[in-house]
Amino acid sequence: MSMNDPLGDMLTRIRNAQMRGKSTVRTPASKLRAWVLDVLKNEGYIRGYENVTTESGHAEIEISLKYYEGTPVIRELARVSKPGRRVYASVKEIPSVRNGLGVSIVSTPKGVMSDAAARNANVGGEVLCTVF
Repeated sequence: MSMNDPLGDMLTRIRNAQMRGKSTVRTPASKLRAWVLDVLKNEGYIRGYENVTTESGHAEIEISLKYYEGTPVIRELARVSKPGRRVYASVKEIPSVRNGLGVSIVSTPKGVMSDAAARNANVGGEVLCTVF
């Protein structure tokens, strides 16, 4: 079965694992997922991730989730740009999440980066998701 929205699938896996209090979650590996996870790690929302291979030889990413006093660090994780409706923003239009407390993850010509990094680099792009 083909997957229409791999990034949305990863975000849902993270949300579901945090609701169950899991320490790690696995998702199929891809470059875009790794880039988004890099931003989440740099912003302090996850502990980290590593590439692993299953017994059947498929590449997966194992994500280490982060908790603070028993509650997940990620309170809200939402997909903005979807396969049916892409959302693009110029530098001036990049959304700020909860007055700057959260992060928008943007895919730019210079790579996948947070909203603050995109503003500093003066580039716009596709708004992938928001995290708070």
